Amino acid sequence: MLYNMSFLTLNMKIGYCRISTADQNLSLQKDALEKAGCEKIFEDVISGAKSKRPGLNRVIEYSRKGDSIVVWRLDRLGRSLKDLISIVGKFDRKGVELSSLHESIDTKTSSGKLYFHMFAALAEFEKNIISERTKAGLDAARSRGRLGGRPKLLSKAKRKHAVDLYNSKEKSIKEICEIMNVSKPTLYKYIDEFNK
Repeated sequence: MLYNMSFLTLNMKIGYCRISTADQNLSLQKDALEKAGCEKIFEDVISGAKSKRPGLNRVIEYSRKGDSIVVWRLDRLGRSLKDLISIVGKFDRKGVELSSLHESIDTKTSSGKLYFHMFAALAEFEKNIISERTKAGLDAARSRGRLGGRPKLLSKAKRKHAVDLYNSKEKSIKEICEIMNVSKPTLYKYIDEFNK
């Protein structure tokens, strides 16, 4: 007897894990994803701030309608709220669900979708509040005559002296940094400041 199997869909749990540096370890995330029943796991060893993540791109390409992408925590998927919402939008357009083990979010359910969107909205609200407070604080400080930003490590005369040492070519950059007790990026800022 032959059965028509075309109506069956084999939905799959696909894991995605990410660490920022090779010094970190993927084992904790992988173990949790395997325990959650993920049949295939993709990984990235790259900062979440990077827009090109090969492992995440493979997850998106590999997944099919009805599949569920499982992550250990939402911050493994996206570093910013905007990034996270964009990625989940890609999943949604493919008919793929998202499940986050740490936050107990599963967009397969109505309550999971609601929870994700509430979580996203609250995070966006919090970001806006922080931005408004920072702007208000800077405006108040400016009205009292104080400029924002970190104070300079060196006085103007010492910054000029560091640049003069650099321009004279008598000392290496490393030596100048040690003498002035500043980092290379800071020294380069001083050079830009005076050599415009």
